[in-house]
Amino acid sequence: MAWWYNLLSGKVEEGPGGPNAERLGPFETEAEANNALEHARKRNETWDQENAAWDGDNE
Repeated sequence: MAWWYNLLSGKVEEGPGGPNAERLGPFETEAEANNALEHARKRNETWDQENAAWDGDNE
């Protein structure tokens, strides 16, 4: 069964739950879902760095 992080409630859900537009996931474990916001922050930081490097190459 998959785990999700509900952005509105701030709680972890197992299986079907709220609308996917309001959730992050799926994650394999409850612990991973519980760290969804940190995972998203790190991923966004990496993308920002990659975009900055790409923009620098195309000037």
